[in-house]
Amino acid sequence: MQTVSSQPTLIQPLAGFHSSVFKQVCFAVGGSLALWLSAKAQIPFYPVPLTMQTFVVLTIGVVAGWRLGAATVALYLIEGALGLPVFAGTPEKGIGLAYMMGPTGGYLMGYLLAAAACGWLAERGWDRGIVTTAMAMIAGNALIYACGLLWLGTLLGWDKPILAWGLTPFLLGDVLKIALGAVLFPTAWRLLKPRDTGRR
Repeated sequence: MQTVSSQPTLIQPLAGFHSSVFKQVCFAVGGSLALWLSAKAQIPFYPVPLTMQTFVVLTIGVVAGWRLGAATVALYLIEGALGLPVFAGTPEKGIGLAYMMGPTGGYLMGYLLAAAACGWLAERGWDRGIVTTAMAMIAGNALIYACGLLWLGTLLGWDKPILAWGLTPFLLGDVLKIALGAVLFPTAWRLLKPRDTGRR
């Protein structure tokens, strides 16, 4: 049985990131801060305000690979579990584990799976082309929604309009974010390729 070898992710040609534990820690801390900021910032949009947090989650996975990507999101979740107001709606809607057990808790867990999945696909070269990048981001989004909706339905009851609350208002914004990533990541590889080739 043939195995698929891992390929470099975007972070590696930038600074040899995986060769330094210190750089990995810096990335994880910086990524958790980016997740915090993206949770708080809202862009006016239809039918609901747009946040870039899911885009940041998927970007972390694509750029860093599945291990560092998942570790970065895990650090963010740990910060929130410890009571830091890093989630959307905190501290107004609660903090810590109490908040994470609320309606949005499933989506938060989905972030971890999505970052890992997008990172794993990026390590297989899926971030090099527009179509495959879009497919990777769709897969990541699907994991976020699957976890989020399962928890939302379990918590609030499946007789409630779960899809109308937790899915359909966000689809248009997600399409735009997927389109952005599908252009951004392959373009980054094309810009980095001459620099990477020159090092050999």
